[in-house]
Amino acid sequence: MDIAALREKNPEHWMKAAAIRALTLDAVAAANSGHSGMPMGMADVATVLFEKHLKFDASAPKWPDRDRFILSAGHGSMLIYSLLHLCGDAQVTLDQIKNFRQMGALTAGHPENFLLDAVETTTGPLGQGIANAVGFAMAEEIQRAQYGRKLVDHYTYAIVGDGCLMEGISQEAIGLAGRHSLGHLVVLWDNNNITIDGSVELSDRTNQVQRFRASGWHVQEIDGHDPEAIDAAIEAAKKTKKPSMIACKTHIALGHAAQDTSKGHGALTDADQMKAAKEAYGWSFGPFEVPADIKSQWEAIGARGAADRAAWEERFAEASKQKQDRFNRAYALDVPKKLSAVVKALKKQISEEKPSVATRKSSEMALAVINPIMPETVGGSADLTGSNNTKTEDLGVFDTDNRRGRYVYWGIREHGMAAAMNGMALHGGIRPYSGTFFCFTDYARPAMRLAALMKIPTVFVMTHDSIGVGEDGPTHQPVEHLAICRATPNTYVFRPADTVETAEAWEVAISSKETPSVMALTRQNLPTLRTEHKLKNMSAQGAYVLAEAENKRQVILIATGSEVSIAMDAKAKLEAEGIGTRVVSMPCMELFAEQDEAYRRRVLPAGAVRVGVEAAVRQGWDQWLLGERARPGKSDFVGMDRFGASAPAGELYEKFGITASNVAEKAKALLS
Repeated sequence: MDIAALREKNPEHWMKAAAIRALTLDAVAAANSGHSGMPMGMADVATVLFEKHLKFDASAPKWPDRDRFILSAGHGSMLIYSLLHLCGDAQVTLDQIKNFRQMGALTAGHPENFLLDAVETTTGPLGQGIANAVGFAMAEEIQRAQYGRKLVDHYTYAIVGDGCLMEGISQEAIGLAGRHSLGHLVVLWDNNNITIDGSVELSDRTNQVQRFRASGWHVQEIDGHDPEAIDAAIEAAKKTKKPSMIACKTHIALGHAAQDTSKGHGALTDADQMKAAKEAYGWSFGPFEVPADIKSQWEAIGARGAADRAAWEERFAEASKQKQDRFNRAYALDVPKKLSAVVKALKKQISEEKPSVATRKSSEMALAVINPIMPETVGGSADLTGSNNTKTEDLGVFDTDNRRGRYVYWGIREHGMAAAMNGMALHGGIRPYSGTFFCFTDYARPAMRLAALMKIPTVFVMTHDSIGVGEDGPTHQPVEHLAICRATPNTYVFRPADTVETAEAWEVAISSKETPSVMALTRQNLPTLRTEHKLKNMSAQGAYVLAEAENKRQVILIATGSEVSIAMDAKAKLEAEGIGTRVVSMPCMELFAEQDEAYRRRVLPAGAVRVGVEAAVRQGWDQWLLGERARPGKSDFVGMDRFGASAPAGELYEKFGITASNVAEKAKALLS
């Protein structure tokens, strides 16, 4: 690559881009870790994007109608940190650049949305960012239809690498974007043909250009180091009604001895090679030094969007108060005042009518009263609409001819669905939820984990939650999945026992601002257990006394979901023998753990023996069976210690001993 020719062709652009490259080299060298090559290779593309196209204001990184910039190739985090610092972002000071990847710094190894306001999404696990970007673009389309182009009219730009496009989630994402003609989505592919192991050809021969075209995208191929070509391509991308992919042919670690090699992917710290690279750039300044004239040019870029923001604020002020209030409430993640009342009314109705329904149906009943009062909710299913019960009559279907539709047919793409829902939540103003079978959390899990890490309240509706699935057999019967979800920090895992608890769980989940929720719901019908109407949301406490002992309390049965009714039947058997038994329903272990110790002691007092009942593995239960002042050696668990089998649900519960008789016998054995 003729660096001198690039410098001479457009010297002003070159020096702005060189500032990114120099800061990247300095920061990675200071940290002695990181990824230098991608920021060095994509500096030209990023410079043109930020200077000529990206609608943003560095002084107001959360302005609602900004363009969204997503660095899907998050390992190249010094690209976004350099851009933010150069543009004058108040958070990304020079000290933050100097402390790249260090304890307490905002400039973490991969971009974290909860550390920096201008980082739209946490990236690093490859492919997540491009799928997030699809969700961002879908959210923009929905909100533009709801609020009008005067208030919502922006683009989502994503920089992706070869690794992002190798991950299977990328096909799920691009197929979805092409199907829905997301014309405000622009993907810039860093086409450098290098991975950590070496050339892409070691492991892949996919023609990415043809793949995107086949998926319904507008595609261009350009020299990723030619600023005029980059500018023209982005301009053309903004005019098409299709999602756009620009294949930017670049050189990883441009200008460095490691250029176009796998070594260029990682940390470039050799002092002599760094010096030679900077000399090739014409960069004669000291470490972390950016000349005032170049910095001022970048700061002008960072301030360029202030006029757009001011104009938007004027338009927003002219909107009706009702529209302003709805917009502000949705972006603040505040629930409408009516929410509590409609949930209470549903609970009262259920307590009186006492239906026997599957909690997947209970969930639909809750959504039927929530969705009409929350226009920001967007539901969906991964090709299981009739099984997940996530579609209510008022939603309408999101499609190319109905951007106001709030129900998404995601297709068989659980991972892409979950990641795109995260993108919707991160965009702001949208409350996404969607469903699949609980066993397919295995497919969605990377995005579910990132929702927890990013502190966003995505709701994952997971039905068919146990061996109660029945005849579909062990492939579709989750046994370890509750434990996996509960092991994930900052995640609420709800397993409601009936329709009343399901409504309460939805009220908590849809009110959450920083914690995602997993709704584990049954296929099989369950009786209404909460027959006495209570205004209080009992499930919000995580666990509570459902039924008190009639005789002197000797046993506490703790159960979740479909097994609470089994615990109630076991209680009846024990009470008939004079053994006082308390039943504790525990719809959400995480919420119970958050309660103060005094409340937990009231629910799980010392003295009585304890038996946990759940059609899943024991892992995660010992905190409540062995801890919390439990009697040593006086607890047991009735559940699963193996995979299920193919048979009717009732036969399976008998086969694996998850029965009232077995629960009662376990309790009596502990008393002997």
